[in-house]
Amino acid sequence: MMTTILLMACITFFTRYLFLHRALPFKVGPKMQQFLSFSAPAVLTAIWVPIVFINDGGINLNWQNPYLSAAIVAIIVAYKTHNIYLTTLASMGLFLILN
Repeated sequence: MMTTILLMACITFFTRYLFLHRALPFKVGPKMQQFLSFSAPAVLTAIWVPIVFINDGGINLNWQNPYLSAAIVAIIVAYKTHNIYLTTLASMGLFLILN
């Protein structure tokens, strides 16, 4: 089991190393860069959507859902202020109050 974990860690490291090390002659073309520009929003959306909308095995769109309420506050504060710290504090504060 430990061998498998170490091998997977090596594979993960070297696949990222190819993109991050500047001395290697590997360059990504402009079309691939444009394609990869969508990966961060896609991954972040895949992380937060189940957390906010799915509770107890089903979709929870109830106003008493603290995750949904905090997410709505985060969207509004981020849109109005463009301040990441205020957005984080407001949404986390509301979430802690509701829980």
